Amino acid sequence: MQGVTNDHAPGGGLRQRKKRATRAALAEAAIRLAAEHGAENVTVEAISEAAGVSPRTFFNYFASHDDAFVVIDEGVSERIHEAVRAAPAELSPLEAVRSAFVGELTGFEERQELLNLQFEVFQRSPHLIVRGLNAYSSDERELARAVATWLERTSPGAAPAPAPTPPSPPVGAADPGEWAGADIPLFARLLAAVAHTAVRVTFEHWCARPADTDLAETFAEVFTHLAAGLRRPTD
Repeated sequence: MQGVTNDHAPGGGLRQRKKRATRAALAEAAIRLAAEHGAENVTVEAISEAAGVSPRTFFNYFASHDDAFVVIDEGVSERIHEAVRAAPAELSPLEAVRSAFVGELTGFEERQELLNLQFEVFQRSPHLIVRGLNAYSSDERELARAVATWLERTSPGAAPAPAPTPPSPPVGAADPGEWAGADIPLFARLLAAVAHTAVRVTFEHWCARPADTDLAETFAEVFTHLAAGLRRPTD
């Protein structure tokens, strides 16, 4: 029914879900074509045709050709940040972040092929690494802002209303001063950086040993080490 779609509800409403699906289809098409032909030899027209959309539609989702190779599913980060902001007050900061990431673990095993292809594309086209690092840094800052919002919301005497969600800068874009993160408390920045590193180590370890490593178990082990203060392992 027209007018009843709630784009701010969990999942973002039908229109937002369709937009995320189109963006993901474009990103997957870009990565698969780049893995076969090289990113420099893949055109916007070829990516758009493989995804079943027009080149004009492509630029509704990506500011440039190279941006399509960087982020496979931007909705994952958005959901993680929202889960952090909505985390229960009784959790510790590390548990709040861990729980948010746990909610996105389901299905990642099925995406290993695409993640490996993306890694190959980056190896063959090093200039994409810079865009990837920009996107990674931007996502880490947004996670830190989500942590800061949760800390403020759950602190003693805090108002019940959550703080508004700030918009995210374009993926791969330059880092203007307003996105430098000077407004984010040190603790929130540190926790976000630690969480991102923990997730990266988890996926690297899992991708290197997919046959004998369970992703969820590895993730739990990493955060167990963090919660214990990185003490020397006993085994």
